[in-house]
Amino acid sequence: MPASTPWLDLHGLTIMRDRTTILRDVAWRVERGEHWVILGPNGCGKTSLLKALTGYLTPSAGKITLFGERYGESDWRDLRLRVGLVTSALQASVPPDEPALETVISGKYAQLDLWMKITPADRRTAMRLLRFVGAGRLAGRLWAQLSQGERQRVLIARALMAKPRLLILDEPCAGLDPVARMRFLRFIDGLTRAPRGPALVLVTHHVEEITPGFTHALILSAGKVVAQGPVKTTLTTRMLSHAFGATLRLVRKRSGLNLSVSDTAG
Repeated sequence: MPASTPWLDLHGLTIMRDRTTILRDVAWRVERGEHWVILGPNGCGKTSLLKALTGYLTPSAGKITLFGERYGESDWRDLRLRVGLVTSALQASVPPDEPALETVISGKYAQLDLWMKITPADRRTAMRLLRFVGAGRLAGRLWAQLSQGERQRVLIARALMAKPRLLILDEPCAGLDPVARMRFLRFIDGLTRAPRGPALVLVTHHVEEITPGFTHALILSAGKVVAQGPVKTTLTTRMLSHAFGATLRLVRKRSGLNLSVSDTAG
């Protein structure tokens, strides 16, 4: 793939269901070396966008190109292996008595409830990835015995098992206590700086979760893109107030971003 080819390119992406427009004419481009955050209120279309990117939802119009290959013209099952997805929706599908090491290995085969024969090489790679995410000690621990934060780390290791070029983190801090959240965000920030690591896309409701390693932002509202571009110029009080329909105030501190509500729009 030529170095100039974007890793992700959307044009005119529209999703309609039962005469309801969920996303309308979305254009978005992710270049090599960029890490993006997606923000927007509930119902703005974030989940549908993720499903379209991972091949679980067919757009009504527009085109999606991943790593130079277009959806509908290439084998989407192969493309899907290049996109890692970490979402709490996966947690209910992991068998409660499955060891964490096997959960990680299942990512290589895009399976949940692994039934493939595990090779020694698979075990070595999975163990290396568990250590990389700071969860090496959890290898033999059953899924039912893991905390929310531990499960998120295991799911990230699982996503990395397939060596994805793009890693999507769908509200990864949901359900974490303050200490686990702080530690997890510190890990994510390190991941954005990892040499030859995947491009990251973080979906969140909270600007406080946007660590310094994220370079760009996409803001959605009512199924449309209201702003996109570098974090410093895109995440503004005006843009966020418009997207969330409230009078907000964005403050940049050394410790990170902070968003407060001055008044709720009626």
